[in-house]
Amino acid sequence: MDLDLVRTLLAVVDAGTFDAAAAALHVTPSAVSQRIKALEQRTGRVLLVRARPVRLTPSGEVLVRYGRQLLALDQDLDAALGEDALVRVPIAVNADSLATWFLPALQRVSPELKISFDLHREDQDHTTALLRQGVVMAAVTSSREPVAGCSVRKLGDIRYAAMASQSFIDRYQEGALKSWLPDAPVVVFDRNDDLQDRFVRTLTRGRGASDHRHYVPSSEVYVRTIVAGLGWGMVPPQQLQDGLVDLAPGRTISVPLYWQQWKLDSPALTAVADAVYGEAGVALE
Repeated sequence: MDLDLVRTLLAVVDAGTFDAAAAALHVTPSAVSQRIKALEQRTGRVLLVRARPVRLTPSGEVLVRYGRQLLALDQDLDAALGEDALVRVPIAVNADSLATWFLPALQRVSPELKISFDLHREDQDHTTALLRQGVVMAAVTSSREPVAGCSVRKLGDIRYAAMASQSFIDRYQEGALKSWLPDAPVVVFDRNDDLQDRFVRTLTRGRGASDHRHYVPSSEVYVRTIVAGLGWGMVPPQQLQDGLVDLAPGRTISVPLYWQQWKLDSPALTAVADAVYGEAGVALE
């Protein structure tokens, strides 16, 4: 495939619109449109749904995934030939990993490789969708089932404990934990976060957490919200702070984490994977 056409498709997907892609590529929106049409004619398939933002068709997802692999190999070739070029490695990672152990993992990668990390924050149950769409080359995920064209390896487990502030406990505690926690205000990361519901079900064998929910999509602010007494929530050990009380010592929710990546012989991707494995061996159970 013509790499210029592939770069244009990826720019549109990353930017979300033809106009934004044109600005990134320093060409006109008309030129972007013509290149996408040329690529669709060459493949004989519609690749994009023209919406705001654009959406990939199933054929577009396949082409984007292999297009990123082509560009990754092209970048690796430049690096092998001694060209002064950055190698871009897009990775999907869940927020709690990003806030705790993942950045130290990236610090293990040699700066001589000149890798540009492009991190996409997503829930661990949904990061494989970005792999499937070709948005990222690798992902930290809770899924052990490999995406087509990807390899998978277990990183370890991250354990979450139910935490609250003492003031929150004093305000809502009445009797056994299972009698009051299901109705107490709860802090959740986003609408994909089901850890609190899972924990309550271990107590009640049925219903989940309260509908009185505070949505806080930031790992650091999430913990501060619990410390402030607005609700209880599930917290990993790496994020424990003064002022948090374990509501059920010894009772945790374990989330397995896996590393999925393209089956691509890329020195840059291999170096990142090795660094992630090394840090996960220290930080996870």
